[in-house]
Amino acid sequence: MIRRCLLSALLLFIALNLFAQNFPWFDTSLSRTQRVEALIDSMTLEEKIGQLMNSTPAIHRLGILPYDWWNECLHGVARNGRATVFPQPIGLAATFDDALALRVATAISDEARAKFNIAQAMGNYSQYAGLSFWTPNVNIFRDPRWGRGMETYGEDPYLTARMGVSFVKGLQGDDPNYLKAAACAKHYAVHSGPEALRHEFDAVPTKKDLYETYLPAFEALVKEANVESVMGAYNRVYGDPACGSDFLLKDILRNQWGFTGHVVSDCGAVRDFWHDHKVVPNATEAAAMALKAGTDVNCGSTYQELGKALEQGLITENDIDVALRRMLQTRIKFGVFDGPQHTPWADLGEEVVESPAHVALTREVAQKSIVLLKNRNKALPLKKDIRNLYVTGPFASSTEVLLGNYYGLSQNTVTILDGIVGKVSAGTTINYNYGVLPYQDNVNPIDWTTGAAKRADAAIAVLGISGLMEGEEGEALASQHKGDRLELKLPESQLNFLKKLRKGNNKPLIVVMTGGSPIAMPEVDSIADAIVWVWYPGQQGGNAVADVLFGDVNPSGRLPITFPVSEDQLPPYEDYTMAGRTYKYMTQKPLYPFGYGLSYTSFKYNDVKLSTEKVKKGSPLEVEVTVENTGELDGNEVVQLYLTCNAAKFTVPQSTLVGFKNISIKKGENTTVKFTITPEQLKMVNDEGESVFVKGNYTLTVGGISPGERSMELIGNNVKTIDFTLK
Repeated sequence: MIRRCLLSALLLFIALNLFAQNFPWFDTSLSRTQRVEALIDSMTLEEKIGQLMNSTPAIHRLGILPYDWWNECLHGVARNGRATVFPQPIGLAATFDDALALRVATAISDEARAKFNIAQAMGNYSQYAGLSFWTPNVNIFRDPRWGRGMETYGEDPYLTARMGVSFVKGLQGDDPNYLKAAACAKHYAVHSGPEALRHEFDAVPTKKDLYETYLPAFEALVKEANVESVMGAYNRVYGDPACGSDFLLKDILRNQWGFTGHVVSDCGAVRDFWHDHKVVPNATEAAAMALKAGTDVNCGSTYQELGKALEQGLITENDIDVALRRMLQTRIKFGVFDGPQHTPWADLGEEVVESPAHVALTREVAQKSIVLLKNRNKALPLKKDIRNLYVTGPFASSTEVLLGNYYGLSQNTVTILDGIVGKVSAGTTINYNYGVLPYQDNVNPIDWTTGAAKRADAAIAVLGISGLMEGEEGEALASQHKGDRLELKLPESQLNFLKKLRKGNNKPLIVVMTGGSPIAMPEVDSIADAIVWVWYPGQQGGNAVADVLFGDVNPSGRLPITFPVSEDQLPPYEDYTMAGRTYKYMTQKPLYPFGYGLSYTSFKYNDVKLSTEKVKKGSPLEVEVTVENTGELDGNEVVQLYLTCNAAKFTVPQSTLVGFKNISIKKGENTTVKFTITPEQLKMVNDEGESVFVKGNYTLTVGGISPGERSMELIGNNVKTIDFTLK
């Protein structure tokens, strides 16, 4: 199959090349710039404009094939048929393992190239079949009510940056001449709900919050990962649409950060300029505003108005050429004008898609993403030869909760029920019932909390939420708020069902929770013997959950977002200031803190050492700590390092994550973990948005959780602190 596809692709390229053999943009001996300029010089104005929207037509007379820029691979190649489905990004973030993120993105880009090779040979140039992927989403999950938070790496800019940088590198590859695929940092910037208002909302953060919270991950992806594309958000920022903001796109992105790739609008965002934001009177002026600000590709059709904008003197043809130049640079980096024999990935074919290695990897990621929130009296792990087990809940046999959103498709999905059944002894009695409807009370009066539920030696209730309740505007069909969850509690039907399961039954009650955002569940915490948070765990999710429930895998996931007791602890949703938000500024005690997660073993921290106790401004600081596995099982620990500035005269975070490492330690053994805090990490952002050195006393906290009173309540005093002075 692969040979036939490659042969077809090669024959197609040869045919085109024979037709256009004298066209310089097919000449690999010329520089990329020379090839781009030659092509631009040969195009008509109409042809140029046609290439600046996501769906670009063929230019047959120039030998140019059609191409659609819109492709997705949030956690696997998405919306384009068969592909390995990895856990949702919020679950990947829960691994606190950026090396794992690199492996995942590398697997995804292998499949992307393989599917592209095959699609090109088939003549399939449709949407979602290209190589420009609008991933990753590095917006900050600042408020747990946001329905798209599941697409992100959580609430912390540093964690988001590290995971995002690795993901971009894995997607784009490391070839010096070609892009394996093009990654995209989205949604730039200051974008995280409300979904219902995103087309008209004006986000107005303080300058401190802008530079401390909302921009660092984007900056890291541009400067460290050389991300090829940036997507502008729907909302306005300080009054201007993000896709038409000189401040964001020129002053910061290109002038300060040195971005040289292309900018794409979110889909329909340029239309919003006049239709919803009403900052210009019509589509023509909207197109001109976006193009002049630096949006190169319009996902949508508003750029059809560029011809009118040119006639009215709102833009010049040079403005069009600037945008086109950036787009053509990316296409040449793909190697599509060079023929398949020139790219390093020409031999990737169908055997790569859902390969055994990729299926094993998605199971590994799911295993490492699972967070053990509670384990009273060591209710977990369960024994595989348990005599009688009751499995219930609306998501036990659900494929939907494996997928999350922006997903690919697999014929090999394993539900949580499937995983449990495959794990226990053939002699184990298992009874399963759906039990309760997910979001409303049952119509049928049968009570599934009696009978088999009471006779079982343990019960596993798979509860939570799904993509029907949270997600992007319009996709979450059960949401009353266009995908957001303005009430964070567990649906009443499920909570009442859990109470009935518990009533009069002292056998272990295990709750497996699905979801991509926090559920405020203090009652569940009081009822359940064990709580396992599994996110949307991908196609192997059921096997991974069973691996943890029955002890084949020791859980090591950590929360990348704070779980509040209730939404009453949160500031107003529309308020983009960070006061009162996330582990950095939340003063009320959460239900579960950022960085929290339990293990079946225990760890002890000893011997924290600094390279110096008096750090010179502009110098790095080396930190090391010894971590010992004091329990009875091998396990992974996520070692987390937090910095607190005690000397600032302006508001600073209570603590800031400055390092993390996911390490494996065998029982009874120890290892030394080393961190380097860079000079940039030692700076504090003041009220004017400036990063400055603050002289004086600092505290470092190292442990398996973020600092705070609630953290100490949950895990005890298993953290170490040490002070130093910045001079």
